[in-house]
Amino acid sequence: MIITSDDTIGIDVLKSQLQQQFEMKDLGPLRYFLGIEVAHYPKGYLLSQSKYAADVIDRARLTDTRTLETPLELNVHYSSTDGVPLADSTLYRAIVGSLVYLTITRPDIAHVVRIISKFVSSPITVHWAAVFCILRYLRGTLHQSLLFSSTSTLELRAFSDADWAGDPTDRKSTTGFCIFLGDFLISWKCKKQTVVSHSSAEAECRGMADNTTEVVWLRWLLADSGVSLYAATPMYCDNKSAIQIAYTGLQKIFTL
Repeated sequence: MIITSDDTIGIDVLKSQLQQQFEMKDLGPLRYFLGIEVAHYPKGYLLSQSKYAADVIDRARLTDTRTLETPLELNVHYSSTDGVPLADSTLYRAIVGSLVYLTITRPDIAHVVRIISKFVSSPITVHWAAVFCILRYLRGTLHQSLLFSSTSTLELRAFSDADWAGDPTDRKSTTGFCIFLGDFLISWKCKKQTVVSHSSAEAECRGMADNTTEVVWLRWLLADSGVSLYAATPMYCDNKSAIQIAYTGLQKIFTL
């Protein structure tokens, strides 16, 4: 089990009580848990999955030593009919599943992993090549990690974006957002929208709505943890039409 608190006396008492009821062993401070490496520094905690990522690369039998600067080519689109079906898709499914788990500490690959995950039922050679691109990118950024600072402020900030009709198959858009608590990233998501948007502004508004839902939940979670946020949470979006729509909607709410 994992116990997190700054009350060392309370932790010792709890461990003593548990040892009286269960057979357990104290492994000391958390260093490694379910493929996630945890490093303790005066500035905070560092979360990494570098060893897990290296194991995924080895499991994929990637023999060359090439690295890539990006996990996927710019503006590339994949379908289920652009290549030859794989003779055995077992390894493809295993690697994609591992990459999904890797997004716990690697938000930079969340979007591309979502793309290749769509084809796990019937992958083709082009999709397998895309997986190799992601693995080569991971090899070049193997030690990239998340820092949770102990001195950061508790200001919550949200960023959202969307690509309009980015999926060539069904013309649905993809929502992407990330939320920072002070200087460190605490929440991110990349997901295809459930309906077709008729404009880029509509796609962006749907993305902002999903982001707002996450922000509300995080504010409740922080409040339950004893962290009170009195200031409003700023949300950033790069679509002027969507910003104007949101601004007009807020004006109507406050004038009721």
